[in-house]
Amino acid sequence: MPRLSSMLPFALVGVALLLAPATNGYAGWNLLVQVVLFTLAAAIPGYLTRHVSYVDVAWPWGLVGIGVVTLVTADRLTAVTAAIAIAYLAMGLRMGLWSIALTMKHGWWKPGAPKVELPRYQYQRRRWERQGFHNETWSVQYEIWLQGLANASVLAVPAFLVAGDAGRPLSFWSVLALALWVASYVLESVADRQKQQFAARGSRGTCDTGLWRYSRHPNYFFQWMQWNALVLLALPSLLSLFSDTALPVWVVLALGLFLASWTLYVTLTKHTGARPAEYYSVRKRPDYARYQATTNMFFPGPVKTQRDK
Repeated sequence: MPRLSSMLPFALVGVALLLAPATNGYAGWNLLVQVVLFTLAAAIPGYLTRHVSYVDVAWPWGLVGIGVVTLVTADRLTAVTAAIAIAYLAMGLRMGLWSIALTMKHGWWKPGAPKVELPRYQYQRRRWERQGFHNETWSVQYEIWLQGLANASVLAVPAFLVAGDAGRPLSFWSVLALALWVASYVLESVADRQKQQFAARGSRGTCDTGLWRYSRHPNYFFQWMQWNALVLLALPSLLSLFSDTALPVWVVLALGLFLASWTLYVTLTKHTGARPAEYYSVRKRPDYARYQATTNMFFPGPVKTQRDK
């Protein structure tokens, strides 16, 4: 029951997308795309191997699917609609291409090859034990389909609200929101590059230079900010569609827009992001505890001293 209840808000938002006249066409096609993609790329291999890690392939390519659905099925391809679709494509392709490289590295798709679960999903198994969940097959499928449901509902809300607002021009607000998205996308890439350069030098310590000096997870923070930018971009469209949408449906869509930001925040800080990463970092790097004491976990800020702490 706790797991099913956690799916309920996503399901309600998905239904609202299907009921709203401005978004139902996009939502229907997207639901089909996500079901096919998650079934083939994650659910079936996850069932055969009892590994959740395949969802890291399905989820980003699901974002690509949202972008493609937005571009292909838009009644009128405005500058704002094209921009938000491209944003989804860029976010999805960036992670999706990385996921393909990861599958090649671990040989996940080779019959008979040993399957290595990613550390964040090894950590999930610790959660299952603490929460008293012992059915591994159900637990794996729950983790996979929770992300699939997110792609079919709250994470698609910004794109489909904008696409459904066919007469929307490119305004000053839109330019500001898109500028925030571009800056956040670039800074996430910079953070990842700084981490790669640090690792390439052969250091076994903790990366605390560049953006990593001000946040222990700057890549996660700027990934979250990209979603906040998309939420801001979609706000005028939400307001514009008020008069043409049944009030209960409009309220749920407004909730879904907020949940797009909140879902990514919880995911990146607790669920599969910072918390499981730090669980293993503390055990692998002797200097990581000092780093935790002097550097903010998520929101960038000045380096703290032990006295500040």
